[in-house]
Amino acid sequence: TCDTGDQQTTAAVHLKEPAATIVERLKDVATYEGEDAVFECRLSRETAQDAQWFLGDVPLQSNEMNEIRVQGTRHSLILRKVTLEDCGSISFKVGQHSSAA
Repeated sequence: TCDTGDQQTTAAVHLKEPAATIVERLKDVATYEGEDAVFECRLSRETAQDAQWFLGDVPLQSNEMNEIRVQGTRHSLILRKVTLEDCGSISFKVGQHSSAA
């Protein structure tokens, strides 16, 4: 705001968060049935954007079978005690970017 006493004008500043990109992509994982499978990727920046893990087309959430971690720019998915039903494509999506293994 600029106020000269008898005149005043106001403007606003609006910021948009720059989109994060995936700088370290997912890698394929081979493990034994009953063991954990760990997937990791790294983003270009910490972000408040929605990031989502998928097994096939099914969105994953943290629970007793799946652990999702975010540490700074590193995003991790741990599939606990995998079974043959867990075989398939794992993908990670953030904004318009995705990676799959």
